[in-house]
Amino acid sequence: MFSSGRERNLRGCGLLLADAGGARCPPCAVGMGEFKVHRVRFFNYVPSGIRCVAYNNQSNRLAVSRTDGTVEIYNLSANYFQEKFFPGHESRATEALCWAKGQRLFSGGLNGEIIEYDLQALNIKYAMDAFGGPIWSMAVSPCGSQLLVGCEDGSVKLFQITPDKIQFERNFDRQKRSAVHKMLVDRQYMGVSKRKCIIWGVAFLSDGTVISVDSAGKVQFWDSATGTLVKNHLIANADVQSIAVSDQEDSFVVGTAEGTVFHFQLVSVTSNSSEKQWVRTKPFQHHTHDVRAVAHSPTALISGGTDTHLVIRPLMEKVEVKNYDAALRKITFPHRRLISCSKKRHLLLFQFAHHLELWRLGSTVATGKNGDTLPLSKDADHLLHLKTKGPENIICSCISPCGSWIAYSTTSRFFLYRLNYEHDNISLQRVSKMPAFLRSALQILFSEDSTKLFVASNQGSLHIIRLLEGSFKHLHTFQPQSGTVESMCLLAVSPDGNWLAASGTSAGVHVYNIKHLKLHCTVPAYNFPVTALAIAPSTNNLVIAHSDQQVFEYSIPDKQYTEWSRTIQKQGFHYLWLQRDTPITHISFHPKRPMHILLHDAYMFCIIDKSLPLPNDKTLLYNPLPPTNESDVIRRRTAHAFKISKIYKPLLFMDLLDERTLVAVERPLDDIIAQLPPPIKKKKFGT
Repeated sequence: MFSSGRERNLRGCGLLLADAGGARCPPCAVGMGEFKVHRVRFFNYVPSGIRCVAYNNQSNRLAVSRTDGTVEIYNLSANYFQEKFFPGHESRATEALCWAKGQRLFSGGLNGEIIEYDLQALNIKYAMDAFGGPIWSMAVSPCGSQLLVGCEDGSVKLFQITPDKIQFERNFDRQKRSAVHKMLVDRQYMGVSKRKCIIWGVAFLSDGTVISVDSAGKVQFWDSATGTLVKNHLIANADVQSIAVSDQEDSFVVGTAEGTVFHFQLVSVTSNSSEKQWVRTKPFQHHTHDVRAVAHSPTALISGGTDTHLVIRPLMEKVEVKNYDAALRKITFPHRRLISCSKKRHLLLFQFAHHLELWRLGSTVATGKNGDTLPLSKDADHLLHLKTKGPENIICSCISPCGSWIAYSTTSRFFLYRLNYEHDNISLQRVSKMPAFLRSALQILFSEDSTKLFVASNQGSLHIIRLLEGSFKHLHTFQPQSGTVESMCLLAVSPDGNWLAASGTSAGVHVYNIKHLKLHCTVPAYNFPVTALAIAPSTNNLVIAHSDQQVFEYSIPDKQYTEWSRTIQKQGFHYLWLQRDTPITHISFHPKRPMHILLHDAYMFCIIDKSLPLPNDKTLLYNPLPPTNESDVIRRRTAHAFKISKIYKPLLFMDLLDERTLVAVERPLDDIIAQLPPPIKKKKFGT
């Protein structure tokens, strides 16, 4: 299908419809059939910038807060998968984030409230006013039992962390004359006196050393016993905005407004000396804008900022096994779907923080050969802009397969709309009096025939709603298993409407019989979180993708793994497949080819042909077929099951509209950077 190239080898994509911003698709060759591809680039999604990061060494998890108030939880032990998130809020601008003993997460921000998050139910456990104005900093005592909060009024509030809440203990007023030491920073910057030098961050080491970073581009070391400056490092022509120290206190990382991350290490002065000193060892330039937050795990330096990227830079000397864990990672997009599709009407629903957009794909009457870009006889049409009411971010959304229903949820409300189409006009009717138990839905899904709506709540319940003409009826609620409050984050329904699969924040997957309204079975537990799941037509086999890049196929009728799944687990996946660093976020199936599984992550689209042999580690994974001039016998003999394309990227959504048409939604990184504020300009040599 594609022109010669190491990675352009998917047999399957043919004619290209460039709905917006599309480029010419490389030529195709026959192998898995031909598709027309709608290459969509009008999803104008821009992630919010990163404001804070906090690493938890006990659970090996990373909390990330963004400028819109969203908080994300990454499981670093599960291939850096974003396993949980808390939706943002217009009044919550988070400025501080920290973990406490018992894997409890707290934040503070400009509204002056301290927030604790419920990591099981995925909602805010409580919010408490600190009564000091906006909160700018937050820290937990070494024993993990006390929380300190730095406020706008200059005070520091001390709270006792109790099992259920926090309790105010003491107020430290702004110090004027009774401080033990007052350490004055130099206002000189590049030989010029500045009016003000702002300390952006401090770290207090167990040996009494204080490290400060400031707006004059300096990293300074102080002796807390005498209050004197020990050493000074001028590292940037702009602010040094963030600092994080390793648990062993032998290494720390700082981030600058120029987008540079610097690594400092405590090293011996000489090879035989016990005396040590702090040395700047490695600068990294993986950001285009301000690095507002940094963290230090045992094996990596972590940074984030205005350019929205979460960057994980491994410390090669700390990584024992040189596998995919040693590769640099840049996480830009959420590990959840923001796009849903109405195949019948060729519609795409795009989810933003505070609105939804409904688009109709373009169409063409032109024909051509493989690889041609066809002119559109009708352009893509922006049908609907649906804005939410109130300050809460949208958690999830979905459009029905028939295109007649749209549903979305925020933390406090659930919305359902009926859409009516008359020629080129569209009208919207809101369904009133939606039950309160549907709010804070984490996942919404319609049945294939668009007669039922499935809603996964943050309390572990699964609700089934029957859709009527402009109204609804609550049919049933599957309650969570006894003793658990696990939130269900992923849903899949079988095309025949008989089975519903649900995956929680752990690795468990439950399958429900919709016809008899009971739990049918539970898929055997696996150690890594589920990233995507889908039920195949005709066979009712459940395909599950996990964050470690393993893919399983489970027979729902037989309540066991299929023979193909057992074979692939016995042989193992190709090592290059396992080294991919972005999770599979969508799985689908070809309606006329039951042996094909279609799936994608942000940087590849793959069709697995179960009728072909599996590739081994000696096989070239990304170029499985020999040149087209070889005989069919040789081609089939050397072919393997994985047909992979890396043409479309970053790929936020890809699915079949029908048996001969694909839609691919891309979001180029350059388009995102172009919408960000300009970075600080750095003086180049000779100018």
